[in-house]
Amino acid sequence: MRPLNRDVALYFTDGDLMSLVNTPIKPFSATAYKAGEFVDITEADVKGKWAIFFFYPADFTFVCPTELEDLQDEYANLQSMGVEVFSVSTDTHFSHKAWHDTSPAIGKIQYYMVGDQTGTITTNFDVMREGAGLADRGTFVVDPDGIIQVMETTCEGVGRNAKELVRKVKAAIHVRNNPGQVCPAKWEEGSETLAPSLDLVGKI
Repeated sequence: MRPLNRDVALYFTDGDLMSLVNTPIKPFSATAYKAGEFVDITEADVKGKWAIFFFYPADFTFVCPTELEDLQDEYANLQSMGVEVFSVSTDTHFSHKAWHDTSPAIGKIQYYMVGDQTGTITTNFDVMREGAGLADRGTFVVDPDGIIQVMETTCEGVGRNAKELVRKVKAAIHVRNNPGQVCPAKWEEGSETLAPSLDLVGKI
């Protein structure tokens, strides 16, 4: 394993990307469907706020609408925390609108549904399935500086849990706002954190 450089915690093993955590998101330009309109977005629209990039394989599928509806159920909560949500697939923004207009589950969605038909964003986040042109189920939490703080990828048949994602976002926000503190396993908002130090070694 060798570091790409001294400033970025990005490692390769046998040429394969291992982690994007603590790296900045790359430039992109895309059109999204949101609130009945098509809107153009770039990486600049992400800076200055917390953001979730929620990749999924394709519109008009099976597990995907259950995940997106579940995420919508937490959207108001995330918005109250200053978090924006960008769902992304390699479908077009036109396909997103058609899906929104015809699916009861997707019709509830109020967050950005980003069209990435060129695959640029999906490739930037390293969740493009080689030879398929589809995104894996990748989830990324990005801080207001545009730095990836949380990443997770699941296989095709395993759907995600939005409540657990919210918990991780809260933990990431807490750590950013409270330097020197870290959140232990199953940490919930308001519970105790840890302050790593020499005195704490071997006492947990």
